[in-house]
Amino acid sequence: MKNPLGLRILTTTLAGVMTISMVACSKPAETTGPAAPNITVGTELDDSVVTTRVKSALLEDADIKSFDIKVETRKGEVMLSGFVDNLTQSDRAATLTRSVEGVKAVDNKLVLKTGTTTAGNKLDDSVITTKVKAALIADNSIKSLDIMVVTRKGEVQLSGFVNNQGQIDRAMEVTRGIEGVTQVGNDMSIKK
Repeated sequence: MKNPLGLRILTTTLAGVMTISMVACSKPAETTGPAAPNITVGTELDDSVVTTRVKSALLEDADIKSFDIKVETRKGEVMLSGFVDNLTQSDRAATLTRSVEGVKAVDNKLVLKTGTTTAGNKLDDSVITTKVKAALIADNSIKSLDIMVVTRKGEVQLSGFVNNQGQIDRAMEVTRGIEGVTQVGNDMSIKK
């Protein structure tokens, strides 16, 4: 009795899926500290919408130069990081962010710029930022896609939400090892 080709393909596929499932379930979990709290797809989408709304509000405000402001949202908590020209801009950015629908809290980690920036400084800073991001991505112990990097005159500011203190410490260590980095600011927070 011959099996139809479709039945053989289905059986082989089913056996393969079951094998992969069994192998995946038997793999021990990799842990580098306490697990990050779960976040649902719905919460991620809500956070993306809030981030977009905040960025739009900052762009529309004539008193704020939002290109130097990074916005990251987790469970409705918005973190502002980057550099501003004066304290008024920092306060205005935080106030504007609080007024956006869906924002539950604002963590204002904006830093005041010091001195004037030249085109050469901006180019150097972009190279440093790129080197830091590449080094963070290359390090397997850091969840680097959750870390924002901003550089001004060699001073690197790291911000974002990470899983644990070990990732913060490692990100700081990796960043300090990059050529051209003069100072590292830690504005990262542990996910709640």
